[in-house]
Formats: sequence, structure tokens, C-alpha cells
Amino acid sequence: MIEDIKKDAKTRMSKALDALGSNFNKIRTGRAHPSILDGIQVSYYGSDTPLSQVANITVEDARTLSVTPWEKNLVPDIEKAIMKSDLGLNPSTAGAVIRIPMPMLTEETRKNFIRQAKSEAETARVSIRNIRRDALTEVKALVKDKEISEDDERRASDEIQKITDQFVADVDKALAAKEKDLMEI
Repeated sequence: MIEDIKKDAKTRMSKALDALGSNFNKIRTGRAHPSILDGIQVSYYGSDTPLSQVANITVEDARTLSVTPWEKNLVPDIEKAIMKSDLGLNPSTAGAVIRIPMPMLTEETRKNFIRQAKSEAETARVSIRNIRRDALTEVKALVKDKEISEDDERRASDEIQKITDQFVADVDKALAAKEKDLMEI
């Protein structure tokens, strides 16, 4: 039973770490990367559809993304969606291809992105701690129902804390890597 609780906690904590990674991908660095456009929705036949499902997104060079819609009539809609997004990107259209140059990051924007990254990391840490709390509550319930001894509870609590510490350290590593990435010129 304790092993199941620890396994569940590990699984949920790794999902929190994966969510942090995808949130970090949405914070743009000075380089072009297709995942920057992940959050953009385009109106496609009356329903909002992710940009990646209506167009091909490629990296043209280190500072330029290229978006090629599957249907030519989507070009203005895609352009509007990119401009409305809070990414600060200005697409330019050449026929059926939309090119998106990545603007240089100023010191102020870098600091704002780092602040945003720290906020995302703290959210992940809180999520991991909440998972730890849930796991410890389950262990305490087992003691209350007299299914395990208090020694087993103490051992399980220590192991759950070690797992938590490991995942929090992973969050800190990911944050340090993102900060380093953002501060590169």
C-alpha cells in the first residue's frame, strides 16, 4: 500500500515537472522555436483550433519562424491570431508563407521573462508540495485504520519527503537552465 502511494506521488510529481517544461517552452528566448506559437488559436470553420493543426511551423533560421497554412485562405486569420497574442511578434506575409522574425530581447524583457519563469517554477513547487501533503494524508489514514504501524508511517513519510526534495531540486535545475537561456545574448 505504501509503495502504491509513493508510486502515485512520483507519477503526479513528474506530471507537474512536465507541465513546468511546457510552460517554460511558452516563454520565448531570443531564438526561434516552434513551441513559442503553441498557445495560439486560429478561427477555423467557426471553431478555435491550435495553429499547429492548421499550418506547418518551421524554423527558417536562428531568428525567424516560417508558418505555411494548409489552406491559403487561412493566411489573414493566422496573421491576426499571431498579432493578437501577447508574444509581441509581428508577422510578415509573402504569398502563402508567413514569416515571423524574433525581435531582440531587451534587458527589461529578459528580466520580465525571468520573473515569469520564476513564477512558473514556484507554481510547480507548490504543486509538488500539495502532492506530498496528499500522500502523507493517505499514509496517516492507513495508520488510523491500523493497516500499518507508526514506524512504517515514519519510514514512508521520510521516503515521500526524499521524493519531494528530488522533484523540487529538478524544478530548481530547470529554472536555472531557463534563466541561463534567457540571459544569453
